[in-house]
Formats: sequence, C-alpha cells, structure tokens
Amino acid sequence: MQSPPDPTSATDGRPPIRTDLETLRGAFGFGVAGNFAGHLEQAGEAADFVAVDASDGAPKGIFPFYVPGGDTFLGAFPLSTDATALPVQDEPANLQLEPEVGVLFRIAYAAGGAVEALEPFAVGAFNDCSIRRPGATKISEKKNWGPTSKGVAPELFAVEDLDPEGATREFRLASFLRRDGETHPYGIDSPVPGYSYYGTQLVDWMVDRLAHQQGGDGTPLEPVGEQLRAARPDLVLVGIGATRYTDYGETTFLREGDVSYVVVYDGSVSTPDQVLAAVSADDTSTLRAASVLRQVVGG
Repeated sequence: MQSPPDPTSATDGRPPIRTDLETLRGAFGFGVAGNFAGHLEQAGEAADFVAVDASDGAPKGIFPFYVPGGDTFLGAFPLSTDATALPVQDEPANLQLEPEVGVLFRIAYAAGGAVEALEPFAVGAFNDCSIRRPGATKISEKKNWGPTSKGVAPELFAVEDLDPEGATREFRLASFLRRDGETHPYGIDSPVPGYSYYGTQLVDWMVDRLAHQQGGDGTPLEPVGEQLRAARPDLVLVGIGATRYTDYGETTFLREGDVSYVVVYDGSVSTPDQVLAAVSADDTSTLRAASVLRQVVGG
C-alpha cells in the first residue's frame, strides 16, 4: 500500500489507496475503547470499565481484535470489504454495527522491541462490529468470531498525520442500515476531529498504552503491547472509536440480509444530505472524496 501525498488527489475524486487484504493479513489490529463521549453507555459497556483508571475525558484503553499468527481466536483474520458474517452459536447474536474511523500505521520499534512510534499513512471507514455478550470478561471476546467479522473500506485516504487542522479537518463519519428497502441512520453523523482524543494526543496515548497497559482480572483490558511485540508486525490497523448511536442504531441489532454502510467523507465536498441520498439509493459511486464501506450481513 503506497500513500500519495494528497488524500483527494485521485482524478475521479475517490480516495487513492486501494485496500489490500492480503497485506493486512500481516497487520496487527486493535481498537480504542471509549473515545467518543456516550458510546460505552449506549452499548451497555460502561460498567465494565468501573475499575479502569483513566483520566477525565480520556479513552478507557485499547483492545486487540486481530493478532497475526496468534494461536487463539484472535488469530482468525476478520477483515472484509463487503460482508459481515453472522456468528455460529446456539443463541441469537445481538450484533451491532460500530462505525469508526480506521487508521493504518507503520510501526517504528525501539532497540528493545517496544513500539517507539506509530506513523499514520491511511484513514477510512471501518466497522468494529461487535457481539453484545453480557458476562464477557474481555472486550476482545466480543470482537472476533472468525472470518468476515470486521469491515474496512476498499478505498482509503492517504494522510501524513492526524492533525485536526490538517488534511482530515473537514472529515465526517456517518453510518446507516438498509433494511427491507428503507435506509436508517445508525450512528450520529459526526466530525472526525471531534473524537475525545485525536491527532498527536491520540497517537502518543496509544504508544503509551502499548508500553504500559497490563489488563488483568477485574478489567476488560489486556496487555496489547505484549501481544503486538510477540507478533512484531510492520503495520497496525486501529479502529479509533465508535460514534454515538441514533435511537434506531442503539436499539436495532443486525440480521441476515441487512446492508450496513460506514462512510468517512470530506464535509467540504459532500453534505450529510447528499451522503444520505446516495446511501438511500444504494449507489455511492457519485460521492466524491468519500471512503465507503458497504457490507451485506450474512453475505
């Protein structure tokens, strides 16, 4: 994956980086928990973090969703650009779309093997799809149920940083669910720089968490840095946090035949109404400067 300098430089207005799933098989995957005010409460997960010590306004921690070469369920490659698999289990799956910005980073290691720096080079639409499993002891237990349990857009924007005043300053994140021919906003259309932590603050915080987060009993977190160092990948894909849900999104679980959309778009090029209209027509080919993830549930 090469990264052109301008995220909207493609002649047709589309993001210029094509997602290469084979390359991403070697990329570690983790997410950021609690990086959008109110999401954990809506997802019924706020109580899980009571024992987690986090600064006011800060995310709660990081969690793994894919460990390349891992020998647990986290070793299953979960990414898809067009489908969401329903988990195979006896009870009904309470599955929710989690609309996020996904960021691809190159990893710089220190001499001792610790992560020294994360260097962003691509951003786009990401679905951190989750099973609501009461009683799950770790966040990761809700995140990877095998192939096609996560989503990343087939086209991404090239970036050199996450400066909130830089290339992503006008970016927005929206999500929708199409069911029985009707389109419903699923997450609240939100400015990307509106994350609780973004830019250098977020990147520095993630490097710190990789160095110091331990997890343990009584917390849903894990020692993600140790898992990453054991895998020693060159790249990492990070879901930097899900937006707040609409009333519909908060109360509606996915079912077979649904079509979900996550859209990261340049708000200086397209309006929320234009994005909604394109998704409602189930044709986003006319949207310029947009990273679009369309997934068929059970497809």
